[in-house]
Amino acid sequence: MFEFEYKGAGAGVIKAKKDSLYIDPKLSLYGTKDVATGGGVELATEPRFAVYNDAAKLVIDGPGEYEVGPFAITGFAFRRNIDSLEQGKKATAYRVVVDGIAIAVLGHIDNEISENQLEELGLIDVLIIPVGGNGYTFDGVAAARIAKIMEPKLVVPVHYADDTLAYEVPQNEVTDFISAIGAEDVEHVTKLKVKAASLPAAMTTVVVDRSK
Repeated sequence: MFEFEYKGAGAGVIKAKKDSLYIDPKLSLYGTKDVATGGGVELATEPRFAVYNDAAKLVIDGPGEYEVGPFAITGFAFRRNIDSLEQGKKATAYRVVVDGIAIAVLGHIDNEISENQLEELGLIDVLIIPVGGNGYTFDGVAAARIAKIMEPKLVVPVHYADDTLAYEVPQNEVTDFISAIGAEDVEHVTKLKVKAASLPAAMTTVVVDRSK
């Protein structure tokens, strides 16, 4: 079992047992306070999204294989959505396995995911995917398409419009993604609790409301 809390932009916290995994915690990029990562593991989809807290157990900011506490993490190099082919692969998408549950953390990667990249990510139970669009990351339509290809049990949208954050590029509302994926009666929660035994049979979208 693990819990997921959304902190705004691409930031979130995966809590399992006594360990925490902090995704893209550098919220000062958006004019607010960074997520406190002391004692936990930082997981950055780009190096600029890491805090590099000296008190963190480990900072992961690129491809590779990592074992930290209950987390088995594999990072894969991807091209950023804002970059050309000539600029190479500057982003990392992650597969995180905890308590038998496979989580994909995609970040601001290119809209086109190849079959080989999908095979590397493997079967996914929970997909954490940005949906704000406007050339910066997946928009609602692209995110919905990727989710339908990956077929996770749970889809958690992140990085969408938020008046309290100073995004580099204006972001679309999360409702754009919900409409594109065709989800009905989407549940909003303040904390997502996930157990392997209670994963839904069909793909389900859950909006985790931002916690401070």
